[in-house]
Amino acid sequence: MSEFKLVDPKGWTYDLHSVYSAYLGYFQVHNIPWFERTWGHLFTSFEEFLAFSWPVITVTDAHTGRAHIVTRLNSIGAFLKMIKTRFGETLPQAPNILQVTPFESSTRHLRNISDYASYKKLYSTLPAAVFAAQRTRVRTGDARTIKGLWANRDKSYLVLSFVWSERNEKSCLEFGYAAVRCGHMEASGHWPPTPDSNYRKGHYIVEEYVDKVFNKHPPNHPWQYAFGESQLTPKNKLPQIVQAVISSLKSPESETNSNDIVLVGIGMHALLGRLEEMKIKIPHNVLMIDIANFEKSLYTIGERGVMIDPKTEKPRSQGSTLSLDSLLRSFQQPSNRPQQQQRPNLKSNPKSNNSSSSGSSPLSSPHAPLQTSNGVNSTNPGSHLPFPLQPVVIPQCTLANAGNEAFMALFALQMLLDPVSTRPPTKKAKMPVPLSMANLNAMNGGIPMMGGMNMMNMGSPAMVSSGMPGMPQMSMSMYHRMGPPNPMPMSGIPGMPPTVGVNGLMGPMPLSMNTTGSNNSGRERRQSSFSPYDLSGEFGEMQLSVKRARSSAPVLPGGEGFDSPSSGQDRGRDEHPAVGKNQTVSTARPSFLSVEQQRLRRHSDYALR
Repeated sequence: MSEFKLVDPKGWTYDLHSVYSAYLGYFQVHNIPWFERTWGHLFTSFEEFLAFSWPVITVTDAHTGRAHIVTRLNSIGAFLKMIKTRFGETLPQAPNILQVTPFESSTRHLRNISDYASYKKLYSTLPAAVFAAQRTRVRTGDARTIKGLWANRDKSYLVLSFVWSERNEKSCLEFGYAAVRCGHMEASGHWPPTPDSNYRKGHYIVEEYVDKVFNKHPPNHPWQYAFGESQLTPKNKLPQIVQAVISSLKSPESETNSNDIVLVGIGMHALLGRLEEMKIKIPHNVLMIDIANFEKSLYTIGERGVMIDPKTEKPRSQGSTLSLDSLLRSFQQPSNRPQQQQRPNLKSNPKSNNSSSSGSSPLSSPHAPLQTSNGVNSTNPGSHLPFPLQPVVIPQCTLANAGNEAFMALFALQMLLDPVSTRPPTKKAKMPVPLSMANLNAMNGGIPMMGGMNMMNMGSPAMVSSGMPGMPQMSMSMYHRMGPPNPMPMSGIPGMPPTVGVNGLMGPMPLSMNTTGSNNSGRERRQSSFSPYDLSGEFGEMQLSVKRARSSAPVLPGGEGFDSPSSGQDRGRDEHPAVGKNQTVSTARPSFLSVEQQRLRRHSDYALR
């Protein structure tokens, strides 16, 4: 243990094996017969070269991410000094020695390598060093490393989101997640992923707190999940659900390789603390991407163009981070995303070099610099020239919902990685809600359009005779005594007449359907003769005979009374005796009756009573 020593990695830049390889190349280029020299045995093999006892450390290159066993320049000088002292010959420093830029900034373990067995043992630890550096790079938002992960198409990206009670920080109100399995997508030949169809997503509401516990600062909206159906779950089952989601995507743990699952989110440190409190096991070799750090890295290197801070409406400062809401709004700005530009096909269009030709290339010159998908000038990789694109249409959904937050966070990550090919998601239509007749009678305003309902006239004879589910059938006499159909606005559909539909028929819907008096005697309330609107004018000269004059219920001309349940089987045959089997009753609107015809109809009504 006395040999254990920590050193600063600064200055340790020369790959040890590259030193040996560079000297052999130097001897070959300059025709030096090294094998005939007295010091030639030091270069007969790498094992003999290691006999000098080299001080080394392990680092990873900040540019390539590869791990190396490196030494210092003064150690190479000591090796050359030893040859001069012992053999009396001076060797220059060999060119083309591989130099690396250490990514690590913390102290490293110093080791002395004097044989190949020690070198081999140390070399076996390089994959672990690569993984440790990769995990650090991903956590800090290194753009090159994260883009490399996405380009490999072999990881599964998972976003976990929780809503915690503001009164009790240990009480979870909601849980949402979204995941995309890139390895599965690549194997299926479907790339890039489409958020609507390729994201695995879910939203769970803890049933012990549903509609009982709400946050106020900020308020949460558990029932506004926009990308699927919410599910209720007991509080004690929530950790099992979260653990199952993670287990379905992870691979076995390893000390040298990263896991197949990659956790994504904003503020990953707080998320890990919550998962630990819930006793949820996370593999130790999981990579974690903080979207805020990744976006900041892209903005720092110029791949997001010139941006305006959505909060201050001023040019964004370097080193600033964006919240998820601000990040999604930034996608709607047309100058944010770089546009991929293709080189013109000069062979297919020989006139493309003529700028005045109508078929010329959109570029001013065939030698103009090209724009890559990352917004980098191919002629000068150090310059970034963002081209404006059409703004992305982001679905309007509240982020104070665990399911929406998880889904939109995964979409934001894909937008940052592949802004050109990523399709924006769409909100999922909710299932139609049954609308009972009691609710229709109680409504005094506009009614919503139900996706699964057809439009029908609630006052039409077809509906009166057939009835609606959940209500008793109405006779024609009841229909003629209904109140006037007041117009009701249909919310969200300007210019469309107010309708409600059953059985595929159309028509205006009455506001009220009161048919009996307050004394509950069963006798219909007759419409006032002073009413400015008469239903008889709505149906014109429809001649509907009265077959059931023996019925005890009051009858109007052209209609029938309330039938008993036993007589319902004959209604289809006797309801319209004047109409043949293959004929239909016309529901067209003829001209209104004259005043005299209306008077005679009212007189007939009194006579029947």
